[in-house]
Amino acid sequence: MLSDSILTLTTFVPTAGALVVALLPRRGRVIQWWTLAVALATFILSLHLPFHFDYTRHGFQFEENYAWIASPAIRYHLGVDGLSMWLILLTTFLGPLGVLASWKAIESRTKEFYFFFLLQQTAMIGVFVSLDMFLYYGFWELSLVPMAILIAMFGRNRGPQAAIKFFLYTFLTSALFLVAILWLYSKAGTFDFVELQSRLGDGSLALAPKALCWVSLAFLVAFAVKVPVFPLHGWLADVISEAPTAMAMVVAGKLGLYSILRFNLGLFPAQSREFAPWMIALAVIGLLYGAAVALAQTDMKRLVAYAMLSSLSFCTLGIFCFSVSGLNGAVFQTLNEGLTGSALLILVGILYERYGTTDLTQFGGAAAKLPWMATLFVVTTLSLVGLPILNGFVGEFLVLSGSFPVSPGWVAAATIGVILSAAYMLWMVQRIFYGPQSALVAGKAAGDLNFRELVTLWPMAILMLIMGVASPYWIRAIDGAVSSLANSQVNSVTHTVTNAAIPVAEVKQ
Repeated sequence: MLSDSILTLTTFVPTAGALVVALLPRRGRVIQWWTLAVALATFILSLHLPFHFDYTRHGFQFEENYAWIASPAIRYHLGVDGLSMWLILLTTFLGPLGVLASWKAIESRTKEFYFFFLLQQTAMIGVFVSLDMFLYYGFWELSLVPMAILIAMFGRNRGPQAAIKFFLYTFLTSALFLVAILWLYSKAGTFDFVELQSRLGDGSLALAPKALCWVSLAFLVAFAVKVPVFPLHGWLADVISEAPTAMAMVVAGKLGLYSILRFNLGLFPAQSREFAPWMIALAVIGLLYGAAVALAQTDMKRLVAYAMLSSLSFCTLGIFCFSVSGLNGAVFQTLNEGLTGSALLILVGILYERYGTTDLTQFGGAAAKLPWMATLFVVTTLSLVGLPILNGFVGEFLVLSGSFPVSPGWVAAATIGVILSAAYMLWMVQRIFYGPQSALVAGKAAGDLNFRELVTLWPMAILMLIMGVASPYWIRAIDGAVSSLANSQVNSVTHTVTNAAIPVAEVKQ
């Protein structure tokens, strides 16, 4: 049956496609067409997951679990649940759109670009499906390489410097993460996530709380850099400014937030609760800082980068309040950021192709020349600022409503970020498309969106609406996964308090 191998196929079809790209001739657009076909095939394969997913069952599905290496004990263990399934779909959905967005933007070294683009697809899907910690770490590290190489090769002004900064931020913390994984293996004798979760949960490993705290912190720092969580965001603006659009679409958010949910909350619930006050504070500070800095930007790409920091901080807030609705909102908002943030990056990339600049001060009155562009820009902007009936509203509402009972003061401060996001996004739209035409816009004969660009953007805009009005379709799968995470937090508190000889009834109060 296809279900028995669907995760392997979805993960490695892009790698097979990349190997073919390496053999294709550099003439015409044969490489682009082949990469588009591979990306579409991967997306079609991934559709098997939601159509055959058992929404009434908790736990991992479509599992593949085989012995791989005897010593150390590494298994080829794949599986998905409601937490990872939609992130895989998001990754494969953005794949073909990334190819279309790069169609004219990447005219030189196309073989190298599309080879690493497909390799990046495998790395990201592999992170979401891996249930062996060593296998997961392999995909996690693999995701750094194509990104760093392509930023260095295709950066506009400071590509190599941005690539080095990105690589150092992520690789150094990943080395610490590897040490933590190896320490766990030395104590448990396995890298298998399901077995580690069970043995850590029942206390059979008998590990010192202080040691677990340090291991959990190593995991958290590695993941927080990849989100990024304030103040570990130093690489973000440079990378978003320099990376090709197709790579900027996937660089922030998904991998780090998923990993915090899966591994920090899944393996270390008690330690996650200890770190929660700090993470909530950093999330709200990052939210407000990102919004305030975005207001001061005159470069579109840097504005988008700080808007991403603010939006992703909402997700971090929802995660560390540990309520079911907050966790649902955090996962849903991660999907929103991936979809809507990618649409905004594509739109900014198209403007750069038309006018050769992302400097906001040079724009004005473009709506008269680019009506379709203005329409889709407004839709994307309204999604980002959380207009009801669009997807952004659902995520923000769930995060804020789920987090408020836990930390009302910080959540009240976070709501200011909603207002600020509307300010900088609507200001950007007004500056680019309305008011008197600037000399740049009036002097360049730039055409409106062409058919390829409309095909790229309209599916994203339609999905923003569908996710806004039919959010329960996504939430029903997510809820099953995050409910177990929320329960593990309650159980960890109960276990801790019971050991301290305090009545459990007092905890529930």
